[in-house]
Amino acid sequence: MPVTSPSQRPLVAVIGGGPAGLMAAEQLARTGLRVALYDAMPSVGRKFLLAGVGGMNITHSEPAEAFAGRYREAAPWVGQWLQQLDGPALREWIHGLGIDTFVGSSGRVFPADMKAAPLLRAWLKRLRDSGVQLHTRHRWQGWDAQQHLLFTTPEGQQQVEAAAVVLALGGGSWARLGSDGSWVPLLRERGVAVRELLPANCGFTANWSEHLRQRFAGQPLKQVIASVTGCDGQQHQRRGECIVTADGLEGSLIYALSAPLRELIQQQGYAELQLDLAPDRSHSQLASLLAQPRKGQSLSSILRKRAGLDAVKSTLLHECLDKSQLADPEQLTGGIKGLTIRLLATRPLDEAISSAGGVMAQALDERLMLKAIPGVFCAGEMLDWEAPTGGYLLTACFASGLVAARGVIDWLGE
Repeated sequence: MPVTSPSQRPLVAVIGGGPAGLMAAEQLARTGLRVALYDAMPSVGRKFLLAGVGGMNITHSEPAEAFAGRYREAAPWVGQWLQQLDGPALREWIHGLGIDTFVGSSGRVFPADMKAAPLLRAWLKRLRDSGVQLHTRHRWQGWDAQQHLLFTTPEGQQQVEAAAVVLALGGGSWARLGSDGSWVPLLRERGVAVRELLPANCGFTANWSEHLRQRFAGQPLKQVIASVTGCDGQQHQRRGECIVTADGLEGSLIYALSAPLRELIQQQGYAELQLDLAPDRSHSQLASLLAQPRKGQSLSSILRKRAGLDAVKSTLLHECLDKSQLADPEQLTGGIKGLTIRLLATRPLDEAISSAGGVMAQALDERLMLKAIPGVFCAGEMLDWEAPTGGYLLTACFASGLVAARGVIDWLGE
């Protein structure tokens, strides 16, 4: 049987050098296919590296059913990808690169040194050793009349003929790192159903007073319980910390609730977030303490000594309650245990950690191939799903890259 030379093997183009694209390239190269990976930036994995600056949270140790539930409406779809690469399997894959991992106290999984750069270096070496060709500063511009891929490069426009394509172009957040959503019109004009890209894991704006802006912008709001009743009537609740900004709230606690908050704003123009400012004190305990005579003490002093509230929390009470409510112990207690913050808008998409929306599930087959463009597969954050931070975003990106690559192999085999 004659041996096919490398130059005669089908070329598969992977466009996008994030986790989904790199995983797809690795799986494709393992089969002996020629693989060329293209990225618009000067180097690959830029968003991946920046996401790891504060500690590379690669996945989560949560049980499989709860893990899949983090993807909300997309849970059945993403759950199919996780059957091929879940959290434990991803950890094993990382260990195969010579990188140890550990589970933190919150259940999040990190590389032993907490850094993304060593993992990416080891991965890129493996990809190059397997024959993957990396082409940076290649910005995809769609197709020409002969259905060749079009790229703008420092050397001018280039056309590439590929037997199959994996698009892993990211969502619409962090445009400076390459995820700018410029692919949306290119797919829509080919008849692909793409849901509008919206901020996910993002901050929100509120109408603060000038006093709060000047005194407390940038201050942490520590140990509160935040809750919101979504459009579907379901209550979502988290405990943690967030940051008071000059025009609203942001931080991990807010990011965890960003999907229902965003949907409420879309539906009615605002969202009401409830904050329990004293989660370790019961309503009755607080009511009893606040009903005691003040004996000449200021309200801020009473709130600090009896309710354990710092200056940020006290200022929020003054921001959201009127004088009569602040003066009445029962109403004041109700404000502490359930302060309503009206949020008016999301922060801009480009500031968000990730984006919601993208190529809709109905536009793809089970292999993640576009029904409107046979031979073109999609993976990663450009698909219509979202997840909270905590390793869920990265895990689904890796898994979808694997699924798309296996889809290419299956389709070429046909």
